[in-house]
Amino acid sequence: MPYRATNRPADPLAADNGSAARGSHQSLTATGTHRADPRPHVVIIGGGFAGLSAARALAKAPVRITLLDRTNHHLFQPLLYQVATAVLNPADISVPIRWLLRKQQNATVVMAEVDRIDPEGTTVSLDSGTVLLSFDYLVVAAGARHAYFGHPEWEQHAPGLKSIEDALEMRRRFLLSFEAAERASAAGERDALLTFVIVGGGPTGVELAGMIPEITHHALTGEFRRIDPRQARVLLLEGGPRILPAFPEELSAQAQRDLESLGVEVRTRCVVTHVDSDGVVAGGERIDAHTVFWGAGNQASPLARQLGVALDRAGRVVVNPDLSVPGHPHIFCVGDMAATTTANGAPVPAVAPAANQMGSLAGRNSARHLAGETAEPFRYLNKGDLATIGRHKAVAVIGGLRLRGTFAWLTWLFVHVLYLVGVRNRVSVVVQWAYQYFTFQRGVRLITGTTVHRLLKASRAAHEKRRVA
Repeated sequence: MPYRATNRPADPLAADNGSAARGSHQSLTATGTHRADPRPHVVIIGGGFAGLSAARALAKAPVRITLLDRTNHHLFQPLLYQVATAVLNPADISVPIRWLLRKQQNATVVMAEVDRIDPEGTTVSLDSGTVLLSFDYLVVAAGARHAYFGHPEWEQHAPGLKSIEDALEMRRRFLLSFEAAERASAAGERDALLTFVIVGGGPTGVELAGMIPEITHHALTGEFRRIDPRQARVLLLEGGPRILPAFPEELSAQAQRDLESLGVEVRTRCVVTHVDSDGVVAGGERIDAHTVFWGAGNQASPLARQLGVALDRAGRVVVNPDLSVPGHPHIFCVGDMAATTTANGAPVPAVAPAANQMGSLAGRNSARHLAGETAEPFRYLNKGDLATIGRHKAVAVIGGLRLRGTFAWLTWLFVHVLYLVGVRNRVSVVVQWAYQYFTFQRGVRLITGTTVHRLLKASRAAHEKRRVA
C-alpha cells in the first residue's frame, strides 16, 4: 500500500551517540528532547545535479530525506566560465536548494560540512564532529575538485572553476590584470600582465580561451589610454595530442581552427611542469604570465576515500552496476564521485545529464531496496556533447549528427537555457546574453579583493628578477 507522508521529517541534526543499530530512527535534538520517526532515513550528501535528482526521485517514497550541502545553493556549473568572464552574475546560475525542495514534504535541507562517513556504523559526521547523523540509505554526491597532478601548491597561482568563489576569483584576477597593465612602467611587465594562460583543453579550457579574445577585442576597446587590450596574448595548453579529446577528431580540429582564428595560441602535447605567481613552465619553455587558469583535471571529493573501497585514478568510487558501493548495498555513489562505464565500455563523462541520470537511479534503487525489489543497473543515455568556442563558433555531437558553426552554437545556447533551473534564471541569462550579443559589452565587471597596487608590486618584483637573470 503506498505511503503518504503527513508530517514534516524529524529534526535531522541529532546529537546521536552513534551506537544505535541501523534501522533505529530515535534522535536527540539540540534541545534535549527525543523525537521518533518510523520512516527509513535517506541522507544525501551534495545539492548538485546528482543529489537533487536523487531527492526528487524519492519524493513519493515512504522515507524521510536529509540533503546536506556546504552551500545553500544549487549551481549550474556549465555556465560558471561566463561568471568568470563577466557575462553573468552568480545569481543567474544558482538557485537556493531549499526553494527547489520547498514542496517536497519528506525532504529537509541542512547546510553543513560533512567531514566523515562511517559505512559500518551508518553515520555521517558534520561540522567537525559536532553532529553525528545516522542513516539507513546514503547517496554520496559530493562532486569533485581540481586535480593538480601531485602539486596542490599550484592552486594558489592557477585557480580552477568549480564554485562561485572560483569564478569570482578568476574574474577578479582577469579584470585586475588590465588595470595593473595600465599602470605598469616597463614593457616586459605589461606583456606579462596581458598574457593569459589556460591549462587544459577540455570544454572548460576551450570555452574560457574562446571568450577572452571577445572581451579584449570588443568589450574593453577604447577604455584604456596606455594599453591596447587587443594586444593581450591568450595561450591554451593541452598535454594530450588534441583539444576536446571526447569529441571526434574532425570536431577537435575545427575547434582548434576556430580558436586560432580568434588569436588564441593552441599548444598540444604541451605538458605543464611548473606553476608559480609569475607564469608557467610548459613544454620546456618558460611563459611569463600573471594570470593562469586551470582546467586540466578533476579529483573526486576526499569523502570517497572514507568508504574503504577501490577508487580509480581520479579518486572516484568503482561502483556496482546499480551504483551501490561494493559491500554496502545501502550506500550509493553518483555523479563525479562514481566511476562507471557506458554500454560499450567507455567511461561515463562528468556532465550534467549523466549526474541527473545517476542521481535518479540511486533514488529509485533506494526505494526498490526498501521494498525488497531488485535494483536496476545504470544505463547511461548520452544526450550529446557540446562545446562553444565563441560567437557563432561551437561544436556538437548529438546522436549521429556532428555539428559545427552557427547551428551548433545556437544548439548550445538552447540546451543550456533548457537545463537551467528556474524561470527567473532562464529569463535573466537570455537577457544578459542578448545584451552582450548586441553590444559586445560585459555587464558584470566588478573587481573586489586585492588592489592594483599589490599586484603591481608583485609584477615589478618578478620583472626585475627576470631582468637580472
